[in-house]
Amino acid sequence: MSTPAPPSNRFERRRAATRQALVGAARRILAESGDTSVSIQMIAEQADVGFGSFYNHFASKDALFDEAVLDALEEYGRAIDERLEGVDDPAERIAFGVRLSVSMAGTHPETMQVLRHQGLAHIQSDRGLSPRALDDLRTGAAIGRFSFASPEIALAALGGSLLALLHMRSTRPTADSDDDARAMAEAMLRMLGIPPDEAHTIASRPLPVRD
Repeated sequence: MSTPAPPSNRFERRRAATRQALVGAARRILAESGDTSVSIQMIAEQADVGFGSFYNHFASKDALFDEAVLDALEEYGRAIDERLEGVDDPAERIAFGVRLSVSMAGTHPETMQVLRHQGLAHIQSDRGLSPRALDDLRTGAAIGRFSFASPEIALAALGGSLLALLHMRSTRPTADSDDDARAMAEAMLRMLGIPPDEAHTIASRPLPVRD
């Protein structure tokens, strides 16, 4: 997806900043509680914008919260893309994606809390990590790396498992997060048809390092 051009004048920049402030406030609310029943007045106060500004940008609270989730999904997908650049094996991409997602609970806590609260409804989203994972699943099946009946069902199984792991991690903060992530990555690879020994090896490999 192409990056939108930056606003060209002061009015457009101010309008874009107001919209982003509302999205940011909605993201914070979703991350803290997942409660979408808060008032528009409270959202505007958290965004530090006037109440009347809300309807200049969004038709409803639902539209704002949907945009906030999609904003978090895009941030999530870009962060994983950066770390997986140059990794071609679909099995490694799935395993590393799981482990990097768990590590992001520490490096991108707001983003991952939004996903923990709202991700289940967006497993089949066309933004974020889902379309990237779906491409990896289809590639893996095409080259005989994976075996499953439906890539969409496989994606649902992987996404649901990852969200369950993120929830478990939030209730077990003292446990070794990468041990849990490696175990989940190994289980996912085995579910996709990778032999047990190879699944263990792939899930245990060092994560790609940023340049």
